[in-house]
Amino acid sequence: MTGANSGVGLATATELARRGATVVMACRSAARGEQALKEVRQRSGSDKLELMLCDLGSLESIRNFARELQGRHPVLDVLVNNAGLITVKRETTRDGFESQLGVNHLGHFLLTNLLLEQLRRAPQGRIINVSSGAHKIGSIHWEDPHLARSFGMWRAYSQSKLANILFTKALAERLRGTAVTANCLHPGAVGTGLGVDRQTGFGKPIMAFLGLFFLTPEQGAETSVYLAASDEVTSVSGEYFYRKKRAPVSKKAQDRESAERLWAWSEKEVGWSV
Repeated sequence: MTGANSGVGLATATELARRGATVVMACRSAARGEQALKEVRQRSGSDKLELMLCDLGSLESIRNFARELQGRHPVLDVLVNNAGLITVKRETTRDGFESQLGVNHLGHFLLTNLLLEQLRRAPQGRIINVSSGAHKIGSIHWEDPHLARSFGMWRAYSQSKLANILFTKALAERLRGTAVTANCLHPGAVGTGLGVDRQTGFGKPIMAFLGLFFLTPEQGAETSVYLAASDEVTSVSGEYFYRKKRAPVSKKAQDRESAERLWAWSEKEVGWSV
């Protein structure tokens, strides 16, 4: 599970550990990861937890993480691509990608492809991509995907969340006929630290106020846990869920041509080829 150190990720890791799963918590920060590991252990009562460092803003870090995970766990039952970020100003990853597209989509695109063989070895592998209802206002800006000329916070975030769904649908097509499924979800409006600048604290007062109206991280984690553990979705793939039910997506998220175009573009960006 990526982004397991806070919010929905922490709540999802806790519940899956409580149910008996061995949970590998992939976190960018060692300090925050260690604190999260202690929290999950205390809340779940489980010792079947591992912390591994992975920076989704670095292709090198992703490859190193995947290599180490393959050595530790040759079989992978579930991959939860949960990590996500939203930035108020344009930032770039170590590889020069606009950060939201780079972390929310491209990082997970590479990680998933690197771990597919382990997922295929499982009796029924599952890939879960955490998207958002924000995809409905999103577009893939093919002429300027990294938004070097026209950045906007919601423009970038909604594009990355639309990319999550298009990636899921293209991946499900490629996995057809295998025992591996790929689905995505909207966790709901959850009160987390997403959108808060850790260095300046910008956004904290707004998020604290809005948090009064948001779901708790535990409520937001329910659909991720459902997709990871329920027998009801064993043979379901390529779908978008909200509140543990299949939900409609925007017309742009249903466009198979866009899904294939995004896949081909993503391969080139991260230097992936089968």
